[in-house]
Amino acid sequence: LKGGKILIIGIDMGGTNIDGVALREGQIIRQVKRPVDRSENFNSIWSCIKELFQGADKEEIRRIQLSTTVSTNAIVENRISKVGVMLQRGPGLKWQFENLGEHVADVTGSVDHRGIPVSREGADEFAKIKEDFLKNSVEAVAVVGKFSTRNPDFEKRAAEYLRDDFKEITMGHTVSGRLNFPRRVRTSYLNAAVHSTFKTFAENIKEALKLEEIEAPVYILKADGGTIDLEGAIAKPVETILSGPAASLMGMIALLKETKTDRCLLDIGGTTTDLFFLVDGVPVFEPSGIEIGGHKTLVRAIYSTSVGLGGDSYVRIEEGKLKIGPERKGHAVAFGGKHLTPTDALVYLGAMEAEHKSESAEALESVAKEIQMPPEEFAELIIDKFCKAIRETVENTLKKINESPVYTIRELLADRTIKPQSVGVIGGPAKALSKYLEKELNMPVEYPLNHEIANAIGAALARPTVEVNLIADTDREILSIPETGVYERINKYYELEDAKERALSEVRLAGEAMGLSADVSGAEIVEASSFNMVKGYRADKNIRVKAQNKPGLLTKREEER
Repeated sequence: LKGGKILIIGIDMGGTNIDGVALREGQIIRQVKRPVDRSENFNSIWSCIKELFQGADKEEIRRIQLSTTVSTNAIVENRISKVGVMLQRGPGLKWQFENLGEHVADVTGSVDHRGIPVSREGADEFAKIKEDFLKNSVEAVAVVGKFSTRNPDFEKRAAEYLRDDFKEITMGHTVSGRLNFPRRVRTSYLNAAVHSTFKTFAENIKEALKLEEIEAPVYILKADGGTIDLEGAIAKPVETILSGPAASLMGMIALLKETKTDRCLLDIGGTTTDLFFLVDGVPVFEPSGIEIGGHKTLVRAIYSTSVGLGGDSYVRIEEGKLKIGPERKGHAVAFGGKHLTPTDALVYLGAMEAEHKSESAEALESVAKEIQMPPEEFAELIIDKFCKAIRETVENTLKKINESPVYTIRELLADRTIKPQSVGVIGGPAKALSKYLEKELNMPVEYPLNHEIANAIGAALARPTVEVNLIADTDREILSIPETGVYERINKYYELEDAKERALSEVRLAGEAMGLSADVSGAEIVEASSFNMVKGYRADKNIRVKAQNKPGLLTKREEER
């Protein structure tokens, strides 16, 4: 691996495999693919890192970038912490929240839409709620007030009171500056719910790197294709939901031929298949925030959807009918597993090579015999059903997207209908399935070189992003940007446009310090709000702006710096 140029490491930890690549000047120097032992994640991570860095000069490693499904899988599989939710709803519409568990407590008091306190909670309310949470073995707490983004005092006081008794306290104003109360409640709940799971994953990463004496900075992919440093991800793990699909998209954009047309992109994994769409070559975006596990959140994300079909989906006959997935019971028989999968059908049809080909054929022939069907015809039926399910998912998703305005990562396309002209596919079965998908989707299907490790390549080549949060109060005449250490005085005439310009400038400066493109187009406003605080005859402003450098792939210059 030695060569005098810096190394960028990309690691993708999926539900089935952990993949890793070492890149030097955009070229793959080493690649690793290992099965994930979900009962012992540390060994899976450490084995991958140990093999990936073997022979490497540790000083050459510029950074390590990870994508992971640990937060997503924890939510989907309901392997989350028991969460208590403390809400200060205030007067007005009484929002009803489902799927927040059994421990939702209301606190009296309120703050108005300007951030001015109207009334406080009762003296003993916090104590009673804490007692109830502890009695019911609550592990983490989400504290959310309706207008906490304009005055977080209630959330801060509650968090300080509860902090020593629970593993995690998530305050709603820290997850997003946007005003949507229901989405902020759900986002805060999920952040608290996955905190312990993600922290364990992060500690495993730290321990594995420590054992290998590697001190390079670690970044995690976010759902919008940007990155967050490991400590930031531990503090706000909800940002890592759909990290895996983000890496998929980045990998496909990096590896597939560039196109200016509409396109459907598929990542076929062992357990699921993820779908994405490009409009004129630009990814479709989810502007309001992703929905996962029945929760609508404020997490910005590339638009994706997932279907429970993968190369290792469990194939069986139920009541005389063929069933595929969504359950996965392990690897294909062809690769040492015990249960029939679509991968075994591909091996039987000669589309893939495998170590245990004869055992795989026996398993397929045994199931085919149950329904008195010739084995080859049965194998074709499995693949036909698999591809048909993907086509139906593509069609249904397109219908849903096209029923409302289309957003891309660049702009809103109000009167645009997405009409894919081609399909790009990655994942282990991509090459073997391409001709079957082409027939079913009736479009050209392309799979790139290194399609089986595209996620790790996408993780490695994702541009590191830096985020700044600017808060300006013209009443107190104070401006702060905690991420860059800016705390200074402003005058009473400071405006939202001034704040936006300053936030973009700070992002560009921070990006330039990281060796990233610092041009004007490289930064974007993520959130911006300004509201008046009327006192007597004068109206002061509370201004909040969040900005970051735009997610995307590293340029050649950025790779070399």
